[in-house]
Order: sequence, then C-alpha cells, then structure tokens
Amino acid sequence: MGYRGLAAVCAVAWDTSLSPVDVRGLTSAQRAKDLTGQMFFVDRAKTGKAAIGTVGRRTERLLEAYLESLGVDLHDDAPIFRNSSGAPYSKDTLGDDFRAVRGVEFPGDKRTLTDFRRSGAVEATAGKVDPAALAGKMANTIDRSKELQAAYLPHNAALVRLADDARIAGRRRLRGTKQAQKVETRRPEKLNRGK
Repeated sequence: MGYRGLAAVCAVAWDTSLSPVDVRGLTSAQRAKDLTGQMFFVDRAKTGKAAIGTVGRRTERLLEAYLESLGVDLHDDAPIFRNSSGAPYSKDTLGDDFRAVRGVEFPGDKRTLTDFRRSGAVEATAGKVDPAALAGKMANTIDRSKELQAAYLPHNAALVRLADDARIAGRRRLRGTKQAQKVETRRPEKLNRGK
C-alpha cells in the first residue's frame, strides 16, 4: 500500500516493545549494534527512563531496506520514520496511516500500535520471563521493585534479550495451546460417530 515508513515502524515497535511515541521519535544517533544485533538506546518519552529497544534480524533487514529507500542520508538527530509525504511521523499521521492499513487488512479491528507492547508482554509472560527481564525490556517497573532492580540488575542488552527469548518461547506455547484446543473440540465428534 506504499506505507514503507509504517511497515518499518510496526516491525521496530513489535520487536522493541517501545511505545509508539518512543518509536516514531527514534533517530540514527540512538542506533547501536553488539555481537547479537541492533538496538536503540532511548530515554522513554513518558517516564524519561532509559530503555534499550532490541530488534531481531528480520527487522534489521527491513529497517536497512527502508533507510535505503529514503534516498537520502538522515542527520543523526533526525527522526528515522517518515510518512508518505516524507515528513517525520507525528502522533496523528502515524495513527492515521495505521488505521488506514488496519482497515484494509483487518476490517472491523480496533487494535492500535500500543497493543503491540501489550502483546509482547503477554508473549514474554507466557514464555516464563523473569519479571526483572520484562521490566528491563519494557523500561518500566512491571516487577514493582525499582530500588532492587536498580541495585541488583543493571540495565544492559543481555538482560533485555532474555525477554526476546521468552517472547519466542511464549509465542510457540500460545500457538501450541490453540492447536490443542482445536484437537480437543474435534475428539468428541469422532467418538460420537463411532457409537
């Protein structure tokens, strides 16, 4: 549909579990890379807390392709994500574009980009994430102990990646549960036919 900036925003929002306002404001200066992959270092807009938004290989490739498609080199402090006019995404234009694509792909659906963050937390929890790792991933106090987290769990990329691994495990577990429910609903029908 031509929403290349939105596609990149969605991929980054999904992987990082950052809020939409944090994702749309990301700049090249915030990008970093370690041996495991790319990440963004962010001070969250809502809380001012430091966050590390890690992305997977697929999102890395999509982000690189998107940046190449812009046809210009962005200044380090310029927002990465642009709407179809070439202007940086604002709160309104990002929401408008997301609703336009959602309406075509998922008619009647009311989810928003903010739901990506919630889905990530559900996946990580289903994957039995350590609460401190999830708090690190989301850059909030989801584990309810700011003082202990600051004292015993330094904010680093390795800790944040624990939440990435748990999300993958949780996604697999959730898919398996859906498959098991389908099988259970079929079994009584087969048994009844045999009588």
